Amino acid sequence: MSLFTMHKLLKLLALLLLGAFCVLGFSPFYFYPASIVSLIGLCYFWHLADSPKQAALDGFVYGLGLFGAGIYWIYISLHTFGGMPSVMAGFSTFVLASFMALFPAAVGALSKRISNNNHDLMIIAIPAFWALSDWIRSWIFTGFPWLTIGYSQVPYSPLAGYMPITGVYGVTLISVFIASLLAFWLAKKPVPMNSRRNGIAALILIIVSGQLLKLVEWTTPNGDPLSVSLLQGNIAQDMKWDPEIANQTLNQYLTMAESSTAKLIIMPETALPVLSSELPAEIGTRLQQHAIKNQGDILLGLVERENGKYFNSVFSIGSSKSAVYRKSHLVPFGEFIPFKIAFGWIYRDLLNMPLSDLSRGNKYQRPMPIAGEKVAVNICYEDVFGEEVIRQLPAATLLVNVSNDAWYGTSYAADQHMQFSQARALETGRMMLRATNTGATAIINHKGYVIAHAPHFIQTSLNGTAQGYAGSTPYVRWGNWPLVIFCFSVIAFIWRRNTMKRPKSSS
Repeated sequence: MSLFTMHKLLKLLALLLLGAFCVLGFSPFYFYPASIVSLIGLCYFWHLADSPKQAALDGFVYGLGLFGAGIYWIYISLHTFGGMPSVMAGFSTFVLASFMALFPAAVGALSKRISNNNHDLMIIAIPAFWALSDWIRSWIFTGFPWLTIGYSQVPYSPLAGYMPITGVYGVTLISVFIASLLAFWLAKKPVPMNSRRNGIAALILIIVSGQLLKLVEWTTPNGDPLSVSLLQGNIAQDMKWDPEIANQTLNQYLTMAESSTAKLIIMPETALPVLSSELPAEIGTRLQQHAIKNQGDILLGLVERENGKYFNSVFSIGSSKSAVYRKSHLVPFGEFIPFKIAFGWIYRDLLNMPLSDLSRGNKYQRPMPIAGEKVAVNICYEDVFGEEVIRQLPAATLLVNVSNDAWYGTSYAADQHMQFSQARALETGRMMLRATNTGATAIINHKGYVIAHAPHFIQTSLNGTAQGYAGSTPYVRWGNWPLVIFCFSVIAFIWRRNTMKRPKSSS
């Protein structure tokens, strides 16, 4: 093996490890500098790349490391709980990680091409393209914005202060800009003193401003604090839909609810393993009477059937008028089958996934007026989509997420998911209550910090208080569009700058 070949292999290994290192910025590790250090390494190789093709390869290998290490738990859901053969589950997980890796590959190629070897322009091209790529990941093929870079800064980094203004994609932009600038200094020596001085000043300004923004109160308390109880049933995923233990599960949640004196009691996603129309009348009556006794309400996770369609729903019962929320953003291949003609055989022959063909709820649903608050409910990974959560704002005073992450075993998928809930709290200036089957059940304040957390994989009730908030953050008012427009403007500026510099051909 030649030295040149060995050098290339070592470089690819370094990129793979850099991508995996980035995962340390996310929950449960919360080591937010890791993500920026990881990106510095990638941007360093991009600045040194001799062609867009080389930059694309570098980005792809980095992406394999990032998503291979970051979403490995897909294998657990497919094989351990979905029943897919191990080889096919591993291959499917690799295919998904490879698809996700195409996004950093595209960022590298496009940044290299549009900057036309102008490294000053590449400093700003990389963050603009990366922020856009993370945004595109949130909606293409229904969206899978897992491991968006901005989340790695929540809630402890000074950059988290920008969340209520720019949302998570704005924090992505800022994080990648810092990495791109520092990588440029490493890759292109010597850097003129004036440029270095201005760059250092810009970095200090960005970091200090972010820290100061964390002190800003974008929303104001609304009403009195509310007692809450989040029920974690800890029902094993492989037994959750077993008819033989359905009554045991129903009675378990009934007992847990009746043991609580909280004004708002919340059960996890599909906590009660029956159709809403088949919930035993005695249990429904006892739950309602207990909620009325507490002068509050209970949120129930149930599957709802209407006109031959099935919905993943949350019902409220108690002192307030009953309401229902239907999940609108379904998980592809988990809750609905895309391209059923092509992929239906996988579910028929290889998988054992209940509720794999649900219907979508209305895209726009109103907050539930319960327990003296206006509660914006979201189910499972709906809280990964900030632009969808703000549809119920600013009317909503409180956010609630109900989930069942038991599908992913003891992996850190549930912790990653909780970090996304923390981001939603920061973006909206609202508290977030998370009730889950096996974890991560938590109470998150309006600054994105977890103030109470139940241990994973035990049956418990997490009791505490929640405060409603009123008002709008800039992100609630404007959503992602200012950031998207800004990124396209940066790209247009770079393109025009290079176009104007090209010599005109003589006639």
